[in-house]
Amino acid sequence: MKLWGGRFTQETDPQFASFNSSFHFDRRLLDADIRACIAQAAALVRAEVLSAAQGDELRTGLVQLRELCQDRAFVSRQEFAAAEDVHSFIEARLFEILGPLAHRLHTGRSRNDQVAVATRLFLRDEVDRIDSLVVEAERSLVELAERYPNDPIPGYTHLQKAQPVLFAHFLLAYFEMLERDRQRLSEIRGRINQLPLGSGAIAGTSFAVDRPRMAEELGFDGVTHNSIDAVSDRDYIVEFVSAAALLMVHLSRLAEDLIIYSTQEFAFIKLGDAIATGSSLMPQKKNPDSLELLRGKAARVIGHSTGLLALLKGLPLAYNKDLQEDKEALFDTVDTVASSLQVTAIVLRNIELDPVRSRASAATDYTNATDLADYLVKRGLEFRKAHEIVGRVIVLAAEHGRELADLTLDEYRQFSDLFEEDLFKALSLENSLASKSAIGGTAPERVREEISRARRIIDEAPSELAD
Repeated sequence: MKLWGGRFTQETDPQFASFNSSFHFDRRLLDADIRACIAQAAALVRAEVLSAAQGDELRTGLVQLRELCQDRAFVSRQEFAAAEDVHSFIEARLFEILGPLAHRLHTGRSRNDQVAVATRLFLRDEVDRIDSLVVEAERSLVELAERYPNDPIPGYTHLQKAQPVLFAHFLLAYFEMLERDRQRLSEIRGRINQLPLGSGAIAGTSFAVDRPRMAEELGFDGVTHNSIDAVSDRDYIVEFVSAAALLMVHLSRLAEDLIIYSTQEFAFIKLGDAIATGSSLMPQKKNPDSLELLRGKAARVIGHSTGLLALLKGLPLAYNKDLQEDKEALFDTVDTVASSLQVTAIVLRNIELDPVRSRASAATDYTNATDLADYLVKRGLEFRKAHEIVGRVIVLAAEHGRELADLTLDEYRQFSDLFEEDLFKALSLENSLASKSAIGGTAPERVREEISRARRIIDEAPSELAD
């Protein structure tokens, strides 16, 4: 059933009809579109376009159709495959239920504002679901941090050992990234949650529909204020997919770190069997496929973000059929992010730290060099000079294959008279960690505070996970 065609005298080419059809993917908007249709029916009654009885009949038919569409087998029936899009599918099925009354529902409405409101409703719900999945990933990070609150690992810059940090501190770095992702999603949700229905095709509607009332009924924060922009705006999709791309970058970075830490060369963590796979040829292999897929799927969402910008960059106002191409990118982004967050939580609950190996690595290769420089500064030397002296001490230690703690006090005093016996306490791993006690540092007391803070954030987060 077409929603157009009166001025056409010839049939649509079958190949073009297939090319033009979007029902095979935009049927994901069915529930959202029907919800908007129910609000449209109520608005037409208030505008005295429909009688109260007609409005009730439309609502009943739409509720019945909504229940039918919960069954995937119903929506996937072969005779429905020819539907042009989700909107024509709804009108055709509603006609089967109600007869000609179904055709009155589209009064004062265009597919342009219809798809805009359905997409916003769909995405609003998905943002809430994804927010809850981010919280679950955060929870798994915190739970892992709580399992290893005092165990150090080497921290890296340029993938070279830098300074020791607590493993929990490392994990909480990713908690901070995910919290920023949640904040971005919350901000974007506010811009998603504006009602475009009532904008018509481009110029608005000549029927006295109460748009603020429709917004209230559908849970929108407000209404759009320009009909031209309302039907052609896809900024909210671009913003969501861009934020999703950054979220995936964070998951990818975490995956990369855990891949590195699980190699035999590092061996700081062990992957559980639940999140690894084997080799079809090499029996000894235990591959981090879960993490590699997380890393790879980030590229997929980044591609969607770039593709949407390219889609929009040259479009004239207002609606153009090009905008049909936003749906598959949006749907795939939603699915990819959701599954990636779920797998991230599973991964984090199936890894173990090797505290003996990670501690030994954190205490070697001169990771305490900055602590030695700080020791000299605290004894009155300017930092730049202290930095130079410690560099020369490291040259001596490296030439003899020794750590800083293995040198004697006499060897230290070759470089400065400021060195005393207490320098060895300053070089200890425990002192290195404990001394970083400013807010945000890796000192155990600070990390415990941040774990508690993270717990509070998680406990206060709304729970919107879908059944």
